[in-house]
Amino acid sequence: MTDARRDLPAVGTLLESDAVRALTARAPRDVVASATRRVIEAARSNRSQGAHDLPGWGALIAAEVERTMTRSLRRVVNATGVVLHTNLGRAPLAERALAAIAQIAAGYSNIEYDLDAGVRGSRHIHCAALLRELTGAEDAMVVNNCAAALVLALAALADGREAIISRGELVEIGGSFRVPEIMAASGALLVEVGTTNRTHAADYVNAITPRTAAILSVHRSNFVQEGFVASVGPAELAPVAARAGVPLIHDFGSGLMLDLSPWGLSGEPTAPEAVRSGATLVVMSGDKLLGGPQAGIVLGRAEAVDAMRKHPLARAMRVDKLTLAALEATLELYRDPAAAVAELPTLRMLTAPAEVIRRRSEAVAARLRKGGIECVSVASESAVGGGAFPSARIASAAVRIEAASAARADAMLRAASVPVVGRVLDDRLQLDLRSVPEAQDDLLVGAVADALGGTAQ
Repeated sequence: MTDARRDLPAVGTLLESDAVRALTARAPRDVVASATRRVIEAARSNRSQGAHDLPGWGALIAAEVERTMTRSLRRVVNATGVVLHTNLGRAPLAERALAAIAQIAAGYSNIEYDLDAGVRGSRHIHCAALLRELTGAEDAMVVNNCAAALVLALAALADGREAIISRGELVEIGGSFRVPEIMAASGALLVEVGTTNRTHAADYVNAITPRTAAILSVHRSNFVQEGFVASVGPAELAPVAARAGVPLIHDFGSGLMLDLSPWGLSGEPTAPEAVRSGATLVVMSGDKLLGGPQAGIVLGRAEAVDAMRKHPLARAMRVDKLTLAALEATLELYRDPAAAVAELPTLRMLTAPAEVIRRRSEAVAARLRKGGIECVSVASESAVGGGAFPSARIASAAVRIEAASAARADAMLRAASVPVVGRVLDDRLQLDLRSVPEAQDDLLVGAVADALGGTAQ
């Protein structure tokens, strides 16, 4: 029997066909040619298909060209209800931060140039004064993320020596990265004290030896321990470290700058409180509750921060000019707490009244129904995300898509030109409006209509 794959057309033949030649108007010829080869190879690997069994070659090649030309990093609509969704990029930036990025990106900057002296400067000065002002820290610096800040702190202060940590704080921080592995990468030697559920100050005291270089305190922000538990906070550990003459490094994590208890979110310390606890160094994230870009922020005593700046790893962990521009603009908003809550998307979404979210959900659902999509507004619960306030549940509202298959509707929304990521609950697809910035309501309606065959209203 003749193998049908022998009848597959040549690349050159397809490139000269009208349908494929038309693709070169929107994509480089080399891209179209490569896509054509891949389509032919896919057909060749399928024994059941030959030239006459496949649908139109032009459509197949056009789809492959489209896939090739689509950027891997894309904007999505976060309708999961998790405001700081790590997989979706955590904190959206404020308009002020976006403007700062655009201004710095468009030309040159004094990233490492001292304008007063006319000589080479240091990028580590940027944001430091603002961080000192806002937190009360003696000094500050910025690196590329919180894990990097912790590695650098341990490398600068405890390389080759022992760092003491409670077993109850040996947490996994996401993506299978674990605090013990991060500590090991720094060169510090891990010394575990206490038990998983209970650790006391005496456990740290008894573990201190001449080889001890630091005590590490990790804020358990991404889970809650309840029941027969005990832990030692940084305020209690600070005098233990001081008597031993070793630094206390506090991994604070969340980056919260303002007390959110007026909005029902309590139990998470703020950055100024973490600094006042007496820790030698405090490290935290920039893209969580702070509401800025991905960054690792270091706060603490001047001599310890200076040791980190001078360490060789500091160059490997440095941040770029766009991160610094966005972070500085974000921090400026905290000079007026009311402005921070109003202008930072993360804080605005977390503090929005449930009634406001409900009205938005009802309006979006009504528009989608007018476009022919069956849906209804329902009550829901949102989460903070980003490893912060892990037990908090925030009253919210969602648009429930009344599709025969929630999984299929979910897949269709994720395949939209602007992907929409929702959540499937009780075999129903829900689009929670708390994690959708209000300015994106029109975008959400259009994307859902585009994906599910409705008409945007």
